Order: sequence, then C-alpha cells, then structure tokens
Amino acid sequence: MEIIVIGLIVVILAVFVSCVKIVPQAQAYVVERLGAYQGTWSVGFHIKMPLIDKVARRVNLKEQVADFPPQPVITKDNVTMRIDTVVFYQITDPKLFTYGVENPMMAIENLTATTLRNIIGDLELDQTLTSRETINTKMRAALDIATDPWGIKVNRVELKNIIPPAEIQNAMEKQMKAERERREAVTRAEGEKKAKILSAEGEKESAILKAEADKQSAILRAEAQKEKMIREAEGEAAAILKVQQANADGIRMLKEAGADEAVLKIKSLEAFEKVADGQANTILLPAELQGIASVAATWKEAVKK
Repeated sequence: MEIIVIGLIVVILAVFVSCVKIVPQAQAYVVERLGAYQGTWSVGFHIKMPLIDKVARRVNLKEQVADFPPQPVITKDNVTMRIDTVVFYQITDPKLFTYGVENPMMAIENLTATTLRNIIGDLELDQTLTSRETINTKMRAALDIATDPWGIKVNRVELKNIIPPAEIQNAMEKQMKAERERREAVTRAEGEKKAKILSAEGEKESAILKAEADKQSAILRAEAQKEKMIREAEGEAAAILKVQQANADGIRMLKEAGADEAVLKIKSLEAFEKVADGQANTILLPAELQGIASVAATWKEAVKK
C-alpha cells in the first residue's frame, strides 16, 4: 500500500513539474487547450493544465537573418542574371506566426524571389547595377506589407550579390580596364602639360630677369657716361672761369697801375686768344679793336728785335 502511495506521489510530482514552464527572455510560447489556441505566454513563470494544455510553438522574438540562395532574374533589356538577397526580419505576433502560414521561411523565400523578379523586370542592366538602394527599399516595403498577416515585420532587405552572365562580366572588366588606362593616360598628359607650363614659365621668368638686368646695366652705363660728360664740362668751365678771372685780375692791376686804354684793349685781345686756346682759326674782333690789334702786333715785333 505504501508503495502505491509513494508511486502516486511521484507521478503527481512529475506531472506538476511537467506543467511548470518558465519562458526565457526574447521568447514566447503559443499554448493550445484541447487543440484550440488558448494564449501566448510571455517571459516568466507559467503553469499549464495537465493533459489538456500543450505548448504548440516556441517563438523566437529576436531579429533574425534569412540568407537566400541566388535567384535567376531577367532585366528589362533581356539580360539574365542571378541575385541573392538577405532579409532581416522579426516576429511581432507569435499567434499569427504560428497559424498564419504553414512554413513561414519558405513563404518569405518565395515571396522575396517573386518580388525581386517584378522589380528587376522594370529595370535595365545598368540601372540594376547602380540602383541597389532603390531595389532594397522597394523590396522591404513590399515584403513588409505581404508578411504583416503572418506576424512578421521585415526590417531590412539587402542585395548580397549581383551575378551577371560571364560574357557581360568580361565586357565590364574590359571596359573598366580601358577606363582605368584612359584615366592614367589623362593623368600623364596633364602631368606633362603642367611640366611644360612650368618650364615655359621658368624660361619666361629667366628672360624677364635677363632683360631687366640688361636694362639696369644700360641705365647705369648711360648714367656713368652722363656723369663723366658733366664732370668734364664742369672741369672745362672751371678752367675757362679761372683763365678769365686771371685776365680780369691782370686788367684790374693794369688799371690800378695807370695803364692807358690801348694797353687794356691789348690785354683783352690776349684774353680772347687764350679763350680760343688754339681751337679756332679765326677770331672776330670788334671794329675798334682791329686797329689796336695791328699796333700791338707791330709793337710785339719791335720788342722781339
């Protein structure tokens, strides 16, 4: 009897323990009672009714990532390529997620493929390769609306890789190589042009400096020649002035000594002769001095004899 009681107690404890559920953080349990939806347990301690309640599904509420294999798509200009996508989603309603669709991940994958084909079908190849952000935005909006009845929120959609056909890849690589070579050629040409411009500017600057130096040298030579001529003229003027001053002093001394007018005129004539200094062949004299000059010449001859 005691063994039966102990066995019943163990069974009751085991049933009680199996009915105790602790829901961890970022998870939710969908509970059914007799096959019908009974409720959703959130984080914490819960006890279910034995035999009639069961946990139908444990739902992860964290943001999750679904990486789908490449899907074949055709562009507007009839180019077939493959594109693989990455979908970031989060379950917001465990009940809808459990009962809304049979296989949520397969449904999202198929929905992603069909949405991607619809979007790419309206774009040409060049637009597809350069419009990733636009495609991502359109796909996220379309998937978010479609998955809302399933209790799923699509946060982001990214095109992981775009794989065009092999011949197009080769053509693109050749085009990129040609464009890179063209940019390098342009860069070299610009470098050579700049070098020529710098060389020409250097030669121009050198010619300007040389011309300035020649100009300054010519100015200095002209100024030196001018200074020389001025000094020579000043010297000659000073010499003439001294001679005239000496003659004037001699005439004044003669006057002071009482010499007559004829002697004074003869001295003036000698002054004219010294002024000429042998540079002139003819000296024009006033009429009144011509007679005196003749007398003076006769007088000089007499003195010499």
